[in-house]
Amino acid sequence: MRSSRLAETFYFLAIPFVAGATGFFFRPGPWYDVLEKAPGTPPGWVFPVVWNTLYLMMGIAALLVARTPHENRAVALRIFHAQLALNALWSPLFFGLRSPVLGLVDILLLILVFRRVRPLAAALLLPYLGWIMYAAYLNAGIVALN
Repeated sequence: MRSSRLAETFYFLAIPFVAGATGFFFRPGPWYDVLEKAPGTPPGWVFPVVWNTLYLMMGIAALLVARTPHENRAVALRIFHAQLALNALWSPLFFGLRSPVLGLVDILLLILVFRRVRPLAAALLLPYLGWIMYAAYLNAGIVALN
């Protein structure tokens, strides 16, 4: 029993970072550097700091939901996994295909899948929602300016 809880904890803490690993393979480069950016675009070092923090919070939120007896728990976890898949697609769409439009569509889809099962879990996802909205603004700025 104890090892299964440890495995569950590891899984939910690790899976957001696995989704985020696409950012390692599809990085900004010279193509991105020359794009006009939206006002308020932070320096590049901010993105990995924020994303790593958000991935940890997302993992904790998912773990809390997984351990909460609730009629919508399974649905909430399916939505969580679906939004992680969409999150994982953003870097390949934006940087790999050099498609800010597809990146923007992906971000907007992510915003639509947030649901609540447990208030604390929802609160842990609020910074993620805020960052996604900010990222959508940055992404839309690139679309509009280029």
